[in-house]
Amino acid sequence: MQRSSHRPRHFARPAAVALAAAVALTASACAKSEDDGSDDTKSSASAADAGQKVATPKAGSKSCTVDAYGAKKLDLKGATVGFSQSEKEANPFRIAETQSIKDEAKKRGVKLLTANAQSQFSKQISDVQDLLAKGADLLVIAPLNSDGWDPVLQAAAAKKVPIVTIDRKINATACKDYVSFIASDFVGQGKRAADQMIEATGGKGEVAILLGAAGNNVTTERTKGFKDQIAAKAPDLKVVFEQTGDFAREKGQQVTEQLIQSKPGIKGVYAENDEMGLGAVAALKGAGKKAGDVKIVTVDGTRNAVQGIADGWISGVIESNPRFGPLAFQTLDTFTQGKEVAQDIIIEDSAYNADNAKQDIGKAY
Repeated sequence: MQRSSHRPRHFARPAAVALAAAVALTASACAKSEDDGSDDTKSSASAADAGQKVATPKAGSKSCTVDAYGAKKLDLKGATVGFSQSEKEANPFRIAETQSIKDEAKKRGVKLLTANAQSQFSKQISDVQDLLAKGADLLVIAPLNSDGWDPVLQAAAAKKVPIVTIDRKINATACKDYVSFIASDFVGQGKRAADQMIEATGGKGEVAILLGAAGNNVTTERTKGFKDQIAAKAPDLKVVFEQTGDFAREKGQQVTEQLIQSKPGIKGVYAENDEMGLGAVAALKGAGKKAGDVKIVTVDGTRNAVQGIADGWISGVIESNPRFGPLAFQTLDTFTQGKEVAQDIIIEDSAYNADNAKQDIGKAY
C-alpha cells in the first residue's frame, strides 16, 4: 500500500509512541477473499498476535497537538468518526482494513460513518465531503491517490475536523492539512522483497516488476526500495520488465501472460501486492509452468499468498499489516485529549518464507 514519492521517515517521539503502543493493537480482522478455502477457526492465537506494532522512533521526530493543528479537544467516545475506504472490498487487504476500523469503533463505543470509493478517486473526494456534511468530528482516510485532495482539506479545515490518513499518504503538510500518517515503511518493504528475490534466484538472471497502481506513494516507494537494493546487492540481477497490474489479481494475470510471451526466460517476478502475485501464479499455471520455475515475491501477507509459499509457487511474502483500527483510534484519542502524536507513525511488518509459512499462516489475513 504508497506515499509521496520519497516520504521523509519521521517517527513518533518516544512519549507519543509509548502511549500509542500501550493500547492493545490486536485487531483480529483475518478476513479472506471469496476464493480462499482456508480455515477461519484455526490459529486464533496467532491472529491475535498479528496486530500492528509501532516501530522504534527516531530522535528528533516531529509531532502534532490540537493547539498546533488548530482543532479543539473532545471526548472520542462522544465523537462521530468518518472512515473513507478507497478500494472495492474484494481485495483481502481492504476487507481486513475496513473490518479493523469497524471493530475498534464498536469496541470503543464510537459512532462510525463509512464510505467506499469503489476505486474511483472522484467518488472518494465526494464521499469525504459527504462524511463532513453528515457531521463527522474526525476523519480516517485510506487515500486512493496521493494528490488531488485540496477540496477535502479545505472543507475539513473550515470545520476544524482533524484527519488521520492510513496506508497511503496525502501529499500535503502534516499538522496543518492532516494530523498523522500511519503506514508501513514501503521503501523498506521493497528492499526486503529484493533480499528475498536475491536469495530465491541466486542473485542472477532477469526479473520483472508488477507495479501497483499509479499516483500513490506505495507504488513509488516499493519500486524504489526494490530497485535500489537490487542495484546495491545483486548487479547481475536485471529488471527487464515493468508494467502496472493496478494491485488487482486479474490485471496481474494478464500482465504476466504478456510477460511470459515477451520474456520467456524470466527468472523472477516481484509483485507489489499479493493479489497481483496470485494473478502471476495463475498465468504461470496456465502456461504449463511448474511451481518454482519462476520465483515470485510479493507484498501484503494474505492467507492465499502465504499458502502459495507452502504450495511452492511463491518464494516469499513481505507483510503489510492492514489492521489499522486500534492504532488509528488510539492516535485520535491521544490527539483529541491534547497530547502529542507523531506526524508519521511507522509500523513494523513481518515476513513469510518457506521456513515459517505453514506455522504462521494464522497471522495472515
